[in-house]
Order: sequence, then C-alpha cells, then structure tokens
Amino acid sequence: MLDRPPPDPSKLLSQWMEWEKGEETPGRVMANLKTGGLRELLEQLVSVQQEQASA
Repeated sequence: MLDRPPPDPSKLLSQWMEWEKGEETPGRVMANLKTGGLRELLEQLVSVQQEQASA
C-alpha cells in the first residue's frame, strides 16, 4: 500500500464541488476522490457511526 496522507475532507468536498459546478468531468472527479481517500474517509465515518449506535 502506498504511503498517503490521511483524507482531507475539505479537499474532497472541493473536488466534488468542481463537478457540481460543471468545472470538471465526472471521471476526473471520481479519480480525484479515489486518490484523495474518499473510501477511507467513508469507512472511518461508518465505523464511528456503528460505535455510537452500539454504545
């Protein structure tokens, strides 16, 4: 696995907004979100949500 910094939610949102504003193509945005760590961020959020639900 590559050594990558942790996902930056602000950067991911900015990349998403580029697509919503029509500034970037969906394919490019998906690639940016993937390399930016969107999956890891979502996995973290789901883990926290599950922990809170079981508490």
